[in-house]
Amino acid sequence: MTTSAANHSDASVWLADAKAALAGVEALYETALTKVRARVTKDGKLSAELIENEQHAAHGLAWFATYRQSLSELIAYAERLSSEGTYGETEQLLTRIGFAEFLAQVFGGIPMSQGEIVRLFDFGLSCDEVRAHSGEAANRLIREGLTPKNKARLAELIDHHEAAETIGASGLDETLEAIRSEMRKFASDNVTPFAQEWHAKNEYIPLEVISGLAELGVFGLTIPEEFGGSGMGKIAMCVVSEELSRAYIGVGSLGTRSEIAGELILVGGTKAQKEKYLPKIAAGEILPTAVFTEPNNGSDLAGLRTRAVREGDVYKVTGNKTWITHPVRADVMTLLVRTNPEEKGYKGLSMLLAEKPRGTDENPFPAKGMTGGEIEVLGYRGMKEFEIGFDGFETPAENLLGGVEGNGFKQLMETFESARIQTAARALGVAQCALDLGLRYAKERIQFGKPLFSFPRIFDKIVAMAVEIHVARQITYFSARQKDGGKRCDLEAGMAKLLGARVAWAAADNALQIHGGNGFALEYPVSRVLCDARILNIFEGAAEIQAQVIARRLLEG
Repeated sequence: MTTSAANHSDASVWLADAKAALAGVEALYETALTKVRARVTKDGKLSAELIENEQHAAHGLAWFATYRQSLSELIAYAERLSSEGTYGETEQLLTRIGFAEFLAQVFGGIPMSQGEIVRLFDFGLSCDEVRAHSGEAANRLIREGLTPKNKARLAELIDHHEAAETIGASGLDETLEAIRSEMRKFASDNVTPFAQEWHAKNEYIPLEVISGLAELGVFGLTIPEEFGGSGMGKIAMCVVSEELSRAYIGVGSLGTRSEIAGELILVGGTKAQKEKYLPKIAAGEILPTAVFTEPNNGSDLAGLRTRAVREGDVYKVTGNKTWITHPVRADVMTLLVRTNPEEKGYKGLSMLLAEKPRGTDENPFPAKGMTGGEIEVLGYRGMKEFEIGFDGFETPAENLLGGVEGNGFKQLMETFESARIQTAARALGVAQCALDLGLRYAKERIQFGKPLFSFPRIFDKIVAMAVEIHVARQITYFSARQKDGGKRCDLEAGMAKLLGARVAWAAADNALQIHGGNGFALEYPVSRVLCDARILNIFEGAAEIQAQVIARRLLEG
């Protein structure tokens, strides 16, 4: 038998085992879902109070579903690359180790965070039920996948891969990989050499960099061609966000506000609003910022208090907002307000396209009725965070998104899938940056007469980082494909964000550990990456809120 034929045969055997193991996991998941649903149902209906009381199990169910989907996507990846003849040794090892690790965690305990583990018995599953669905295939995959030999071989392959490349084939087409290369070159020339200084000095990302991104079409990537955009899908958005965030999350996040504003206007705007704003956003001529969150409310948008009262042809806005990213240099705010004070909750909310002049550090908000102060942050710098106060701030009534009051929350919800997919992609970029830094240091740092990378505890960390990034990438791309296919993907997007954020933090933590004491020094970029990674579990829906939303959807069926 030739080597190629042997590899194909081996891959076929692995796929058969993987599918059998996944069937067992799916059976366990369905049983867990049934048991948890019974615990949070009262009088035939889901009870918010009971779900809250059972948060550990309910949120754990969200993680269980995320692992189930991740395992499924690893199988799909293996099948896709096998059919294309591109399923090489690196790709096989990434997939097999990743599948075995996630499978082992399903049976042994899934980490929801560093200090919280959910186990099968938390769902009410008995030992007999677990044994009935574990099976020999699952045991074999874990036993044969998580071997020191496999990890050492993958470490050897990683050691010889090109530093600027992604470890393992992405499974994407040539067009998307060409976009990745273009973004990587731009970032290598214009971002990576300067990111640490921007972070250390808490400086804005230079306007020249923003202009360069505009020329590359970053801000109009998913805006239809009729409005001056590229009309590409969410997978392209993922590739761009991932590569730019790999250089610096601030640069990778510049497109987030344009993505949110563009989708809000595209989905909910009037014809006139689309024609006025979308071409300017696509060209980078105007920079948007999202103004949603309020002090003491956080993710509880139903409690939003900022008022917008219509007086003739204008709305007058009064209230306070917080955690607003890049507002000083923004030209237009997607501003969520309460236009109907009688409606307590989501129904009284509306979205305004509120224009404002650009400010400076000396005079951040040169608009009448608008003040603000900077929030000093650990990481995620380059755009700056602000608290903003509105006191009679005026915006034309024609800038009410869609022209009808009361649709603000609905309009915002229609953007959450894309925002969370992009956040998952940004997390991939941050994790990849951590891996790059950790790998380079491990290969260059000599201890006891040899590189750190030669020690198993060190290269095991690198392997773990590469494997987790590989898994998170598959579920992120899957959610993007679902979105591009016009399918509802709030679950998939939420899962991708949930997993991606955890993977980014773990990668940053591991990379810093590899640096030892030097990692704790501000002069080393890995210290920045650790700070940047930490925010991913908080914004666009904190991990706990994200798990709650996923759990609710799963339990509703």
